[in-house]
Amino acid sequence: MKMKMETDVNRFRKIVRGKIKDNLKRFISSGELIGRQGNKQVTIPLPRIDLPRFEFGNNQQRGVGQGEGEPGDAVSQGQPQPGDGEAGQKPGEHSMEVDVSLDELAGILGEELGLPRIEDKGKKNISQKKYKYQGVLRNGPESLRNFKRTYKEALKRQISIGDYTPDRPIIIPIKEDKRYRSFRIEEKPEASAVIIYMMDVSGSMGDEQKEIVRLTSFWLNAWLKHNYDNLDTRFIIHDAIAREVDEHTFYHTKESGGTLISSAYKLCEKIILESYPSSEWNIYLFHFSDGDNWSGNDTNECMTLLDNFLLPSSNLFSYGQVESRYGSGQFLKDLEKHYGEQNEKVIIHQIKDRDGIMNALRAFLGRGK
Repeated sequence: MKMKMETDVNRFRKIVRGKIKDNLKRFISSGELIGRQGNKQVTIPLPRIDLPRFEFGNNQQRGVGQGEGEPGDAVSQGQPQPGDGEAGQKPGEHSMEVDVSLDELAGILGEELGLPRIEDKGKKNISQKKYKYQGVLRNGPESLRNFKRTYKEALKRQISIGDYTPDRPIIIPIKEDKRYRSFRIEEKPEASAVIIYMMDVSGSMGDEQKEIVRLTSFWLNAWLKHNYDNLDTRFIIHDAIAREVDEHTFYHTKESGGTLISSAYKLCEKIILESYPSSEWNIYLFHFSDGDNWSGNDTNECMTLLDNFLLPSSNLFSYGQVESRYGSGQFLKDLEKHYGEQNEKVIIHQIKDRDGIMNALRAFLGRGK
């Protein structure tokens, strides 16, 4: 019975994974999963899952309810059912909710987009001690006493010497009965990563553009957490000047004014120098803007900062340009002209609307850097 239940559960989970894949694009673009996020879990609303059931065929033989009757015979109405009694023309909507871990959700995302496993460049001598328990010993600290094994040993001893009474089953372990868990220390290499998000918050970046950035960032985080045990996130906003903020401010701030993109790149450089040695950290830089910059001179300064520090220090620099009716989109053209397809660390992608988020994720993460 237990094996049958486990088989049924595994079959159900496969069905759920299939339903999530079928609706993944809708989840990514709508953002409803972000509001349903809990402690490492996401509540997924799924359409109705049809389970096997009996259906009655068209049986022409007589049976219950098929007997003859006379016109005008009263028919019982049955028991009244709950509801508001209003008629409708459409079938009812049936859905269910399942809890899925963020790690499993990231795995589904990777399968659907065909993302490769990330090859980190962190130092292999950065390690974390893992205690692996194996075997049982007769001696050890009381904190590692195996209560189940100790109880069994005491029970066997008392039965063997005739000191066990079923009517009064009192088990008293002695020193020879005690068993303790043994362990060994494993040095496991620990890969650490940091994501530094930069976003243009000048007057041309509206609420819809910021929502696209928010959704893209959520899925980027989910995938990178799937690959790294230790992940930091930092947030920079900029117009003519740049400043570091918390996550809530990053997505909800309202600014105005001109744009100097180099101010964000300079602050990003400062953060890396102060906190994230490139020899020990996997560094991911994501910049989102509508493409406006103050001048060509500032764009040239941005290229210099990228060439001299940001690109050599990072695994990846990704620029996502969101469309705005007020933005010129020039910065994307300048990056494409400067780098083309020669630098594997630079990814440039235009996100026209929410439906384009899935393609942006594939572009940003598809190289496995």
